[in-house]
Amino acid sequence: MSSKLAPAIVFDPATGLSEREVALRPAGPGEVEIDVRAAGVCHSDLHILTGDWPSDRPLVLGHEAAGVVTSVGPGVTTVRPGDHVVLSWFAPCRRCRKCVAGQAWLCTGTAAVANTLPDGTTPFTDADGKEVWPYLGLGAFTERLVVPESAVVKVPAELPFEVGALLGCSITTGVGAVVNTARVRPGESAVVIGTGGVGLSVVMGLSLVGADPIVAVDLSPERLAVARRFGATHTLDGASTDVARWCRDELGGADYAFEAIGSPKVIETLPAMLTSGGAAVLVGMAPTGATGAFDLFDLADQGKRVLGCNYGSSVGEIDIPKLARLYLSGRLPMDDLIGTVRPLGEAAAAFDDLKSNSGVRTILRA
Repeated sequence: MSSKLAPAIVFDPATGLSEREVALRPAGPGEVEIDVRAAGVCHSDLHILTGDWPSDRPLVLGHEAAGVVTSVGPGVTTVRPGDHVVLSWFAPCRRCRKCVAGQAWLCTGTAAVANTLPDGTTPFTDADGKEVWPYLGLGAFTERLVVPESAVVKVPAELPFEVGALLGCSITTGVGAVVNTARVRPGESAVVIGTGGVGLSVVMGLSLVGADPIVAVDLSPERLAVARRFGATHTLDGASTDVARWCRDELGGADYAFEAIGSPKVIETLPAMLTSGGAAVLVGMAPTGATGAFDLFDLADQGKRVLGCNYGSSVGEIDIPKLARLYLSGRLPMDDLIGTVRPLGEAAAAFDDLKSNSGVRTILRA
């Protein structure tokens, strides 16, 4: 284990959120060491703090990040030191049935969701030599990390690190929900419930594919104003508007309804927003064990669908470079999704930013 200690943002179920010094072991076979240059603060990190997703061990938080390769372990062939990379939190095993079928987002062999590296270990220890675990297999709220090769995606060096960080989760999830999960076609109508970072990425994806109209719904006038900049043609205040009735009266029902909050109560309202044959897309992640109820006759009689969406149904090594090229060609306004850039030590304030009504992402830099 390296003797050099570096600051990291750690959530410990016994003591809460704190900055803690951690040591990092060198990259082993099939592993890559990364110098982290930017990391986004995501609701999936907040779910750990609030207890929506319980943890039984201390975690280095952070799972959407970009940086530079500093070293590689034996057997690594896709990247080399000096490469600019985006980290893909759902590191697939590349061997299970789902991976072989091209559905890496459904990988059954990944260890990321167990907050470990593929072999069940962690690369981090604290100053007392105790193990600290990488959240979603990454643990990006620190200076350097070690990850499996399948979590590393090479991108053009001209891609800003802040934009690359968001490609690791929010943008890939939101745009992927549109183009991969729902496969929205030009001229089809869509409503987006919740315009935080992922919801705005859904709006961005809908604009990219030519959906029309694009209806954004939120409780915050500030977020709705941002949604207009990202391509929403209509905005609705969810507190004062019966969204389902509006969709029926104004659109005859929407072709697609995207939920980007993870609220069971909101999810239950989606089918009533749809036209016959329409699809509700569940993009936001609900708390573990949450359930909901639907009018089952309406779903069957009207041919409506409910689509689960994990990571935008994306394959990181394919979709992330595509999105990077779209940004560099000026077709995706990802810069507008970046809000405050804070030093790593201001992580607590960054989580406060996340709870605010801006709709844009806070970036941490070590």
